[in-house]
Amino acid sequence: MRFNIPDSTKPRLVIIGAGFAGFTLARKLKGKKFQIVLLDKNNFHQFQPLFYQVAMSGLEPSSICFPLRKNFQSEQDFYVRVAEVTRVLPDQKRIESSIGILKYDYLVFAMGAQTNYYGNSKFEQFSIPLKSVSEALYLRNAILDDLEQAVMSQESVEQEELMNIVIVGGGPTGVELAGALSELKRHILPKDYPDLNANKMNIHLVQSSNRLLDGMSEKASAVAQKNLTEMGVLLHLSTYVTDMSFNAVVLSNGVQLKARKIIWAAGVKAAAIPGLPEICYDKSGKIKVNNKAEVMGLEHIFAIGDVCMMTNGNDEKGLPGLAPVALQQADYLAKNLLKPDAGKFQKGFRYRDKGAMATIGRSKAVLDFHGLFLSGLPAWLAWLLVHIYYLIGVRNKVIVFINWVWSYIFYDQALRLNIRPKLPRTMDHFKFEENTTQ
Repeated sequence: MRFNIPDSTKPRLVIIGAGFAGFTLARKLKGKKFQIVLLDKNNFHQFQPLFYQVAMSGLEPSSICFPLRKNFQSEQDFYVRVAEVTRVLPDQKRIESSIGILKYDYLVFAMGAQTNYYGNSKFEQFSIPLKSVSEALYLRNAILDDLEQAVMSQESVEQEELMNIVIVGGGPTGVELAGALSELKRHILPKDYPDLNANKMNIHLVQSSNRLLDGMSEKASAVAQKNLTEMGVLLHLSTYVTDMSFNAVVLSNGVQLKARKIIWAAGVKAAAIPGLPEICYDKSGKIKVNNKAEVMGLEHIFAIGDVCMMTNGNDEKGLPGLAPVALQQADYLAKNLLKPDAGKFQKGFRYRDKGAMATIGRSKAVLDFHGLFLSGLPAWLAWLLVHIYYLIGVRNKVIVFINWVWSYIFYDQALRLNIRPKLPRTMDHFKFEENTTQ
């Protein structure tokens, strides 16, 4: 296989990854002085902050995804390729991938992050991650499947295992999932499954530190903890998971939680690519870059978004893995690459902190912004507006808005569909079935 990309008089810029960073960079550089090749393992951009709403049947997958080719369909010298990059060869200025080898003049890593199981194969085997829309759909199907099995079960213990859910990780994803599940338990289960006792469903949230939302203020943590407790979520703070099986989680304090669905939201790691020298990676596996987004020790190779380790001033921890960071880095890199001396930047990147927020439930959210703290309805409305603003595509914005208004007015999520792909039968199999029915 090959890329089938013609040579050009323009320098070739290859962008690996179409998340917030890669997609934004490609949009800002399209039609300019580069031949651009955008690579991703999917043919669409995914709006990661709303994966959990797909999993909770609140939004349809297509409303938070945007086809890559649609955004660039009228561009000249712009190529989208669905591929997985397997190796980069900096000395030869080329990359190897699932569809062949491609040369580049400028290369940008923007692959984002992937689930971090901290080397534990059991955690990976028995838990459900939430880092893609396909994983969100899998979780949605798992919840609906288990509810259907619970209706048929006559054993109380089995029913509780099928209905219980354990969420590992008390960051924004874990908190938002716990809140959404609590609302599903209170408002949806009694209507859809009147023959099930909704009180048997327990939602557990496990957090290794002593508070939720570590990256936000203590006020935000306290409000989130109070709201979730009032919503019936069982919190396990200062506790971590030591063991896991298909129907149970063992905690560090010896407590065993019975559940068939274990959602892993406990951490991420950079999606690295072989070929870079070891000195290019930090201890966490992120690609080290300077304040100009240049990969340490390599020319014309950059990294932006969750995949890179970039410090901000005296903060040695590195910038947080947030969408605003990726968007600002993409904007910075695009402006500098468009200068006549592309790759020779004078001014380094400075992150402008736009605050942090998390939604907990209906009219419940927390927001931190430069010392200002909001909670409740004002924070919730701000959360809605910010997420609609950053969605790609007018259609997606409208559909998400309508879904949220409908859910708010009627306390209902209208997308509880357990749809599974079915492989087509081969001709031989079809003939065999046809003959047996004659």
